[in-house]
Amino acid sequence: MDNTVRLCCPCHFGLESVLKYEIIKIGGTDLKVSDGRISFTGDGNIVARANICLSTAERVLIELGEFRAETFEELFQGVKSLPLEEYIGREDAFPVKGYSLNSALHSVPDCQSIVKKAAVERLKEKYGISWFEETGAPVQIKFSILKDVASVYLDTSGVGLHKRGYRRNSNAAPIKETLAAGIIDLARVRPDTVVCDPFCGSGTLLIEAAFKALHIAPGINRRFAAEKWGCIDGSVWREERARAIDSVDRSAKFQGIGSDIDDAAVALTLDNAHKAGIKSRMKIEQADITSFKQPENSVVICNPPYGERLLELREAEEIYRKMGRVLGKGGGRQSYIISPHEQFESFFGANARKRRKLYNGMIKCQLYMYF
Repeated sequence: MDNTVRLCCPCHFGLESVLKYEIIKIGGTDLKVSDGRISFTGDGNIVARANICLSTAERVLIELGEFRAETFEELFQGVKSLPLEEYIGREDAFPVKGYSLNSALHSVPDCQSIVKKAAVERLKEKYGISWFEETGAPVQIKFSILKDVASVYLDTSGVGLHKRGYRRNSNAAPIKETLAAGIIDLARVRPDTVVCDPFCGSGTLLIEAAFKALHIAPGINRRFAAEKWGCIDGSVWREERARAIDSVDRSAKFQGIGSDIDDAAVALTLDNAHKAGIKSRMKIEQADITSFKQPENSVVICNPPYGERLLELREAEEIYRKMGRVLGKGGGRQSYIISPHEQFESFFGANARKRRKLYNGMIKCQLYMYF
């Protein structure tokens, strides 16, 4: 891929500012921020770098085009005009998936088959062949139709970027890695920060904190769909992986301190930390929140149990009261707590210095910040 392309990264609502800073840092230009997504410009190296290095993006998409489509004919012609042959080789597979919201074209299966048909017609003309075996690398076409405006993308990531590779197993209510990374960023974790999580679960917050502090690129140990594409040279991926490995800061003084009332969660956190390559930075033990002692100059970042699924609401509220007695409220002992409970602050016994609305899956939460 010699020329620059327009890229788009979806993210959790509320993390746009964090992702914007990350994209600028990796060299993305001409950023356009909208709710839950950021588009920007970059070349093949930026495609690889974004996949390997961005910690809060859900995936990296190439934006092929945007056009109005109120009829199937408009959808067909719009897709047929896109330069698909620049990315899809004559042997490549090109599956199609997408969604439609508040649009005249509301049947997703019908839209899918029109997009596929248009892609086939375009590639037939370009390659002068009438049948596609689709035995090569998959180049996933994604479309969205929102208020009659169709957007067409190619997915360079494959499996979502939250799949870092270290969390084969998780407990009942894990926090997504990309959301955890965003919270770590909002808590301003530095190379020498001591991060505590007294509800460590499967260790996601602690591991993402270690990645941030040690400058470990979250995608360093996994593969991406576009690595098999003919349009991006393999040397680009090797170069960007080497670049990510070189920027790891092993001299960082970071330490992660975790505990959980469930000894299975403790074992899970240690196992995941080992897979992530940062187990030596972790001190994990089985303990109840009431026995937690927060070290001076440390930051608590946690996702305490929610009443909705894991515990009865009353039990969750009792946990918030206990947290209020042992967690720091600022100064040398900061706390960042994500919770969906509207009255969290009254149970915790202190108003947050700042709050930020975030979504954990479909659950609307607040990040309560005490600093």
